[in-house]
Amino acid sequence: MYPQIFTILVSFGLCFASYLEETHFQSKYEQFGVMARTYRPSIAPLRSQKTVNVNNYGARANDGQIDNKAFETAWNEACSNGRVLVVPGNSVYHLKPITFSGPCQHNTAVKIYGTIKAWPKMSAYEEDRTLWIKFENVTNLIVNGGGTINGNGQIWWKKSCKVNKTLPCKGAPTAVTFSDCNNLKLNNLKFKNAQQMHIRVQDCNNVWASNLIIKAPGNSPNTDGFHVTHSQNVFITNSIIGTGDDCISIVSGSKNIRATDIICGPGHGISIGSLGQDKSEAQVSNVEVNRATLKGSTNGVRIKTWQGGSGYAKNIKFLNIVMHNVTNPIIIDQNYCDRKTECQEQDSAVQLSNVVYQNIRGTSASEVAIKLECSKSVPCKGIHLQDVILTPQGNDDAIAKCENVRYTNSGKFFPKCQP
Repeated sequence: MYPQIFTILVSFGLCFASYLEETHFQSKYEQFGVMARTYRPSIAPLRSQKTVNVNNYGARANDGQIDNKAFETAWNEACSNGRVLVVPGNSVYHLKPITFSGPCQHNTAVKIYGTIKAWPKMSAYEEDRTLWIKFENVTNLIVNGGGTINGNGQIWWKKSCKVNKTLPCKGAPTAVTFSDCNNLKLNNLKFKNAQQMHIRVQDCNNVWASNLIIKAPGNSPNTDGFHVTHSQNVFITNSIIGTGDDCISIVSGSKNIRATDIICGPGHGISIGSLGQDKSEAQVSNVEVNRATLKGSTNGVRIKTWQGGSGYAKNIKFLNIVMHNVTNPIIIDQNYCDRKTECQEQDSAVQLSNVVYQNIRGTSASEVAIKLECSKSVPCKGIHLQDVILTPQGNDDAIAKCENVRYTNSGKFFPKCQP
């Protein structure tokens, strides 16, 4: 009798825990004024849903051929009939630049069990150097399966002006772009060695990305992990990202962005920006980074803007973050300049306001653990630090540099801003 009672209690406990988790997530989403169901399409297609296997349309794995035609034909079949495009496991398929376009029937999905690898010849990208795989104008799309998307980026990195200073600076393809997609579910996938960015979400609404592994060497140039631009209601959770650039980058036109339970490193940290380049107007609002661990990254949590820009970045929270040997754990840089020549001082700037740093702890690999370098003409305002403790990794002292910033602090705060 006792084992039966125990089993009943455990089952009840698991159900109740699941209910609490769902309630927790729903309350968080409703902070943005949108019901949680908007962001959570079903995790997997129904068992009865028909599949479209790329092998049945002429794809030939593991032989080094180009499989674009087979993938395009399979996609058209899946999209037109609301089916699941399947990329089989234990197989490697090579693709040149390819676009999967909608609109599609409801329940269209892609299950990647094997590996999709970029065609290695750079001449295949001459028509558009910015794209490799693109999904556009698809609603309720689900992409998952546990497989790998390999950008084969080594050949591109060698040609980067950041690696070879004698070469002109040219763009390289983003591995996977989602453009004009609504209610997108992206989960349980691996991305590696992108030519430039790994994932780009642009002009999308309601995106749930979870359980992703994104990896590239720390010296691979411009290989951002997850890039968000002109999108809203984007949730990135339970993911491991280590690249040669920002683990997560959030730029203009983005609002209601939430990153939770992220492990980042190597890379340039979690960044908002850059914003305001070439005197452009930036608009970023309602961003929250919660429960992140950064290991050995160049930056921790960073906001970067160019001089001469306009607009705003506001209502930003960095909460419950752990830093391990991070070179610049907390940084606001309103004099950002990623050019070979020195940037000229400008009068205008993107306005930064209402930024919270709360419960951030760990070690700094440099002397300057906190750097709040704001604009002379448009100072940062509404900056609050609460229970922020950053100690030196080695025997050196840790300091904070704060310029043109109006901030408050509560709880523990170390190192404090120097007068």
